[in-house]
Amino acid sequence: MPAPNAITPDKLARLVASPSAPRIIDLRDRPTEAIPGSLFPVLLDPTQWGYASGSSAVLIDTDGSGLAVAAAAILRSEGVAAEVLDGGFAAWAASGLPTVSLVHLPPRHDDGQTWWVTRARPKVDRIACPWLIRRFVDPQARFLFVAPGDVLTVAKQQQAEPFDVADEGVFWSHRGERCTFDIMVEAFGLDAHEPLVRLATIVRGADTDRLDLVPEAAGLLAISLGLSRIHSDDHAQLEAGMAVYDALYRWCRDAQGEKHNWSSHQPARGKVSS
Repeated sequence: MPAPNAITPDKLARLVASPSAPRIIDLRDRPTEAIPGSLFPVLLDPTQWGYASGSSAVLIDTDGSGLAVAAAAILRSEGVAAEVLDGGFAAWAASGLPTVSLVHLPPRHDDGQTWWVTRARPKVDRIACPWLIRRFVDPQARFLFVAPGDVLTVAKQQQAEPFDVADEGVFWSHRGERCTFDIMVEAFGLDAHEPLVRLATIVRGADTDRLDLVPEAAGLLAISLGLSRIHSDDHAQLEAGMAVYDALYRWCRDAQGEKHNWSSHQPARGKVSS
């Protein structure tokens, strides 16, 4: 049994990368890997984090008995539903749960966010990659959409990380038959997480005109093209696309075995006595 106001790694793992996930606040000093979706506060004083009363948070330290205990207690005094990860990051890692590598994470701006820039009018990869970053790497990441010819200029001016643009100097781009999403899954150390591996195949098929890879690729392409015609604003399209990838990820994670047809959800007919 976990201690009061603590959450087990298995229970937290069910919440990670979901739209309703709590803030996962990592208080360790300069970690190189973390629980997916972790935040790293610039200020050490929890009263300065600005979390609203009624919100939820999970505090992470090395073993669950250090800074996280006090920080969670302070947040609870401000009305935040704050818990400590039972056993800390060590327990998470020992359970074999997915971690994200921070080695390739771009430098953070003064606002604590990583900034990214790509081509305007996103379709597949340029929605899938921001979804991956916000759900697994940096929940507060900022995305800039500009004309194709302006991506590298804006990247340099604003210290934003360019992605999904054809240039030999851009790390986050297509390589051979793999799309940018594939590269991100691998570089962030998430290529052993089976749901993301399944999702990457769907994204690759939709983004590279390989609809033969998996049946779901054609559906993702159709939805992506439809969204691009519904939304003229790139950020509105990104927000709409987040729900699409949330649903696909959950299907990849734990809904592939569920079938649906006309009869599968019909109520059972009662027997009539003779």
